[in-house]
Amino acid sequence: MPSPVERPGSTAPIRVPTAPQPRPEARVLQLPGIEGVIGADAEALLRQFGRPRIDLTEGDARKLQFSGAACMLDIYLYPPASGGEPRATHVDARRASDGQDVDRAACIEALRQR
Repeated sequence: MPSPVERPGSTAPIRVPTAPQPRPEARVLQLPGIEGVIGADAEALLRQFGRPRIDLTEGDARKLQFSGAACMLDIYLYPPASGGEPRATHVDARRASDGQDVDRAACIEALRQR
């Protein structure tokens, strides 16, 4: 947070920018059946699932979407707070037909089998 500084002739402090604060560590989803996905980098995910339907980068975050007959899987990758290669921290799974949520682990397994 900027530190207050007094302006000459004024009693109201102004804020002077300070060094940027470190980014907090991304929260990592932990559920049974998603091992091998959570914590993986993009190259490992491409080896597991093949070519993504969507590969979107926004700032330092990345989203990979894989799809098959059974489901669509969105995998979100963020770099560690200490820097380095983005890693998968969260996954969402849904049916392609109507967008309803499906079991993440079952979707991962189905996409690995195709």
